[in-house]
Amino acid sequence: MYDVHKIASDIIGIIQFADLTQILPHIGVGGEIEAKESVDIAPLIRYSLIFLACMGTIFGFLLAYTAKKFAIKTDPLVEKVNEQLAQAHCGACGFAGCEQYAEAVVKDPNMSPSLCIPAGERAALRIAELTGKTAEIREKQFARIMCGGGLKEAAKKYRYEGMPDCRAAVLAGGGDKTCIYGCLGYGTCERVCPFDAIKMSDNGLPLVDMDKCTACGKCVAACPKKVIELLPASKAVVVVCHSRDKAADTRKLCSAGCIACGICVKVCPFDAPVVKNNLSRIDPARCTVCGLCVPKCPTGAIADFVPRTKAAINDACIGCGACLKVCPVEAITGLPKSRHVVDKHKCVGCGLCVSKCPVEAFEGTFNSERVKAAKKNIRKAS
Repeated sequence: MYDVHKIASDIIGIIQFADLTQILPHIGVGGEIEAKESVDIAPLIRYSLIFLACMGTIFGFLLAYTAKKFAIKTDPLVEKVNEQLAQAHCGACGFAGCEQYAEAVVKDPNMSPSLCIPAGERAALRIAELTGKTAEIREKQFARIMCGGGLKEAAKKYRYEGMPDCRAAVLAGGGDKTCIYGCLGYGTCERVCPFDAIKMSDNGLPLVDMDKCTACGKCVAACPKKVIELLPASKAVVVVCHSRDKAADTRKLCSAGCIACGICVKVCPFDAPVVKNNLSRIDPARCTVCGLCVPKCPTGAIADFVPRTKAAINDACIGCGACLKVCPVEAITGLPKSRHVVDKHKCVGCGLCVSKCPVEAFEGTFNSERVKAAKKNIRKAS
């Protein structure tokens, strides 16, 4: 048997009295290693740069090979079509983005090239040319605010102190306005408009800039009260009210609401307004934008977005009297076979005289150029 205690004592003795550097010459810091007091920086930097350059070259080749191997091939025609689009990604075309719509136009023979409303007519014609399709030129549309009940006209049922957003306000009992159909006025449409075409007025109602509006429809989708509609530019006389309340209730809640009195129906020479469910609506197909119903509305619920100008008669007038028969305000006077005269104080700029004049003697109204162009096209066709 070995005496463990004795062996341990011998080892401790050796460690205490032996010269370990002679027994183990490599023990110690830097043993048998030639140490330098300084480092040569230049070679270190040179070799490091060479190493990095080699690694960069290797990874560059790997990335280039990977990109080429797994590259997604795109149709050059899709890229050309995409360049013609507005790049607003507004969704008016029904697709998530402009690139998706461009791909659909190229690959789907039934997809219309005219769906990018913000890009306009010129882009539609160019896309049709690129894809060999026929562009459907649509009439320009604008967003119309179908509510006239601002802070001054419409009453409120409580004080809303939540998030200034129409979608949040409508969750609190349908909104703070007593009229459940009215605009809440917290500017959600202004914030979602990608073209900065909507601004909130001091009266708490949205104002649409017609020069910027592209009828993308984002404001329409965002409005929780559905008081924004996309309407044709030429149909600019509309009832800006959505209330279906009875006349007595409407008067209590909003001074600018439609009370379904039917006066607009009586004064319209084209039977465009129709009263239904306590609300008057103007049929765009029948409306000629004469604006005769606008001053007759007792609550001002009918808005006229057409800049009205007075009619003028030029030397082409033959005194046929056709204008005398259609003028609703008796603003035209004159003897048969002599040049007639327009009373500027009576004229409302409705433009009915322009459409009835056989010799195109009227000018200056909002529709004079359009009517003349239409008659010119008719003469060419015949």
